[in-house]
This record gives sequence, C-alpha cells and structure tokens, in this order.
Amino acid sequence: MQRTVIEGAHVVTVTGQEYPGGHVVVEGNRIVAVGPGPAPREGRDRAVDGRGCLLTPGLVNTHHHLYQWVTRGLAVDHTLFEWLTTLYPVWAGIDEHAVHTGATGALARLALSGCTTSTDHHYVFPREGGDLLGAEIRAAGEVGLRFHPTRGSMDLGRSAGGLPPDHVVEDRDAIMAASADAVARWHDPSPGSMLRVALAPCSPFSVTGGLMRDSAALARELGVRLHTHLAETADEETFCRERFGCTPTEYVADLGWTGEDVWFAHTVHLDDDAVKTIGSTGTGVAHCPTSNGRLGAGIARVRDLVDAGARVGLGVDGAASNEGTHLLEEVKHAVLFARAVGGPTAMSVRKALELGTLGGARVLGRDDEIGALEPGRLADLALWRIDGLAHADVADPVAALVLGSPPPLELLLVDGRPVVESGRVVTVDTDAVAAECAAVHRDLIDKAG
Repeated sequence: MQRTVIEGAHVVTVTGQEYPGGHVVVEGNRIVAVGPGPAPREGRDRAVDGRGCLLTPGLVNTHHHLYQWVTRGLAVDHTLFEWLTTLYPVWAGIDEHAVHTGATGALARLALSGCTTSTDHHYVFPREGGDLLGAEIRAAGEVGLRFHPTRGSMDLGRSAGGLPPDHVVEDRDAIMAASADAVARWHDPSPGSMLRVALAPCSPFSVTGGLMRDSAALARELGVRLHTHLAETADEETFCRERFGCTPTEYVADLGWTGEDVWFAHTVHLDDDAVKTIGSTGTGVAHCPTSNGRLGAGIARVRDLVDAGARVGLGVDGAASNEGTHLLEEVKHAVLFARAVGGPTAMSVRKALELGTLGGARVLGRDDEIGALEPGRLADLALWRIDGLAHADVADPVAALVLGSPPPLELLLVDGRPVVESGRVVTVDTDAVAAECAAVHRDLIDKAG
C-alpha cells in the first residue's frame, strides 16, 4: 500500500498541536503519523512538498441544498418567506438530471473550498422527478466527497396553513415509506463510511407535528440522525407563536427533537431558554453565516451556544441563498459575525477553524474519525498554499487562512484519494459541469415560466 508523505507545511491538527515545517503521513485511507520536521521515509512513498503551505483537516459542511446550485441568482433582494414562495415553482420542475447536475457542480465547488465531507438536505420531491436522492448520491461518488445526505420532506401545504404550495408537498405515509427505504438502500454505518443518511423534515412552517414525531421515532428505530431548519427568521418565530403558541425551539423540543442525534440549521432567533435547551441536550447546530446575511435573517448566537454545550459546525446552506458556496468563507464569516456582535474576543481564528472541521464532525457524530489531523483518523485533509502575494507576509498562518482571501488549494485528499490538485478538481470535468448547470438552469426557468 503506497504511502503519501506531506512535509514542510505548517501543520494544524486542530486538537491543540501545530507543527511549523511538520509532516503528515497517509497510508491507504488513514493518517498514520503527524509531527514536527521531516517524516521517516520509505522507498515507495509519494512525496508532497508542503513548503509554503498550511495543512489542515478537510472542512465539514453541515448544511446544504445541493439542487439549488442550478437556481442561483434569483430573488436576490427578498426575505426568506418571499424568497421561498418565488423559488418553489422553479424547484417544482427538478428531476434526476437536474439534481445530479446541480449536485455535481455544488460538490465540485465545495471541494475547491477545502470541503471533504458534506451533508445535504433534500426536501423537494416532485411526483415525476424520479430518484432524486440517488441522483445526488451518485454525484457525490463521482466527485469523491464523503457524503451525509438527508431524506427531507414537506407535508404541510398552503391550503393547510403551511408556506409551500400544495403541489410540492407529499403524503405523510409516502414520506415515511420513502424515508425507511432511503436508509435501507443507502445508509452505511460502518467505520470509515463514505455515505450515511439522516431524516430531515424541512421546517416548522412546511411540515406537520405528526410528521416530526413520526420521523423522530423512525430515525431512532433505524439508528440514524435527525435534521431540520429552526429559528432562521423572525417570520418563523411569529408563525410558531401564532400557530402553536410557543417558540420554534419549544415546539420541536416537545416533539422529541433535541439530543445528540439531532442538529438544527441556522438557529438565529433564540432566546436564553432556547440556548440553554440546545446546549444542555447536546443538540447540534449548523451555523450558516453567509446565507443568514444574504437573506437578512440575522446573526446566530454562536458563542453563547458553544458556551452552553451545543455542538456547533458550519454550513454554506443552499446555493440559491449563498451563490459563492465557499466553505472556507464560512469560517471567516463565523469570526466576523461573532465579533460584530460580541466584540474582538468573541471568537478566535483557531476556534472558527475548529468549528469548520472538528465542530462539524461532532455535529455529524464522526469526531472520532474526521475533523482533526491525528494518527488513526481518516485521511481527509486540505493543503493550502499561503506563500503568494496575498498571504506570504501574514505573521500567523492560521490568520492568513481564516482572515485573508481564500488561498489556492494545493491538494485535497478524501479518504486518502486526491480530489483537488493544484487548484483543479481531478475527478470531474468542471468546465463541462458548468455548461450543463447553465443549461439546466435555463430549462427550469422555462418550465416555471
């Protein structure tokens, strides 16, 4: 089995150790050595010169909607509810080809941003759309990222008081059957798995309480995780108070949606009791600062959540509310947003990098396998070039990565295999993917028109 030896880089383990001019050795799909100076060499080694580079764990994306890659740039000045009602008719036209194309584009872009593991929250299933979850799973395999898709759902249409139009919601029995089938077909709980599935009713304003309860019971019966949007906007707060007589967090907690097997996206509008509930139960949070800013949702109380004991990771969110889809930018924005409301000590650059790596791994229940550079962990890592004009004279290499402009990605390994080399995705033809994404976008707009 060939070994890959990366040496000469500034190695950031994320668990506390840093090695200027250090090394990491990969054998197969595992890290076998991390330390200072050169690595002991063997004749069969593949040597990677890391001088002028920063080596980190691969980034972990804890919230996304991959299909939205082919619907970017629409409703750019709308609130969340306005944005959703504008885009639902467009999303109603998606099919297997559209989802596979969009997922391929979005995952390739994530790879170029240093991401090695991504989730996805797919909740739109048009009746004639085909095998949409299978389409994005196929795309993840082709791009080469570790993948945690979720079988999302909506059963509360507009006629019943929900936000989505009736033609994009599903029957609850059909949802439960499809959810069980998705886990049976795709979920791989084995160590080192490249593919794990979770269940993910969409949001309090698009699903019924019955679906939330049933999904939680099914997920726990099958041993998979639970995900949903929560407390993203003030409109959602108003909706829950008017319809349920409580806050969004109180509503989902009463339905059994807290605990270490649950993670929420956004959690912007939380009162002190909600922060305490999420923290004390060890519930996870996907912090999506760029999307929250794009939609004017607000700034999540990330420092308070971390201090309360919540597991916090980062997410880019769907590309229709974050056209850049650059996970490293979320690390930077996590720092800037936290300091904008909490002062200069609210979040350090190293804490933000931890959120983007080990924090995300904790959210997904994989912090024993990914998210840090240590012997025995899976070989998911990113080598960033920081010796160019934009970064060479930044005294702290971690600050160069987090606060500077996104540096070129010299190498991205996922499960020990190269996905990006010298700033180029090597697993798919990104030019061809871009052209096909543009064609699918035009087709969806024509269908909706």
